[in-house]
Amino acid sequence: MNSSSGQNGSSYVHYSDSFSTVIAKNVTVVLLGISINYLNGTLIYTFSKHQVFYHNPRYILFIHLVVNDMIQLTTAITLFVCSYVFYTINTFLCCFIIAFAVFTTLNSPLNLAVMAVECYVAVCFPLQHPHLCNIKKIYIVIACIWALSILSFLPDIFFLAATKPTVSSSTVYCEHASLFQDPIMLKKREVIFPMYLVGVWLVLIYTYIQIFLVARSAKTTNSDAKKARNTIFLHSFQLLLCMSTYVYANVQQLIFILVPRIYLHFMFVWYILLQMLPRFLSPMVYGLRDVMFREHLKKHLSCSATNKVSTRRR
Repeated sequence: MNSSSGQNGSSYVHYSDSFSTVIAKNVTVVLLGISINYLNGTLIYTFSKHQVFYHNPRYILFIHLVVNDMIQLTTAITLFVCSYVFYTINTFLCCFIIAFAVFTTLNSPLNLAVMAVECYVAVCFPLQHPHLCNIKKIYIVIACIWALSILSFLPDIFFLAATKPTVSSSTVYCEHASLFQDPIMLKKREVIFPMYLVGVWLVLIYTYIQIFLVARSAKTTNSDAKKARNTIFLHSFQLLLCMSTYVYANVQQLIFILVPRIYLHFMFVWYILLQMLPRFLSPMVYGLRDVMFREHLKKHLSCSATNKVSTRRR
């Protein structure tokens, strides 16, 4: 069995795991993924059942982040399992899976930036908030987020199809580094991704400072400003986790050089921290922290438990 190096790992070497280790790793990843997606699915179901959330841009952006995380986690688990079960898969199919992985990876920091701007407008310009952050504009912004992510990756797909005519019939070890090896595509990725991250960091820092000044001038009486400031701080922490995706290959190579004996186990733990932890934090941080969402979630869970008890008694 071959080890997986993850979505963005380098393909320079692949060690072998024992059969029992392979089973343990895949079962762990799949069970964690199902658990996290179930939690996220519960949040989506709660959102869909209460119209009060439909008219609040903050909840719409939050649920978009949750859906994006579910897609990203599903593609990451698919790549992980495929690397063990099939090792190589059809290049076209791999390209399709990688595309969704890249789209959602780029969407996450952009969504965090938009959520920070919404908090900033709500605190610093409360009278203009209904006009600047109405539902129609929020959906347009979400569409723009997807458009930016897709347009940034489409040139890679077209370039791959033009330079490798056998893409539909060949097979490849499915990871980004194996699929897109041309120096031009690598250079483009090195330019575009840091630009995204720098832009998002500037937005988060600016909004945090402005909200901090409002909270300070209010002399600790503006609870909304304090909550928004804490939320943006949490956005920054999640962005740090998102940024770890872009240093995956460098960490992989460094660990292989320094401690090759624990390489496989370290990269598995790194994979869990990189792919699983951020997807778990989103519902915990943004869903359960919010009072109104938490109350509706409790009602949904209590109703589900009551229905199960009633069904069993029958």
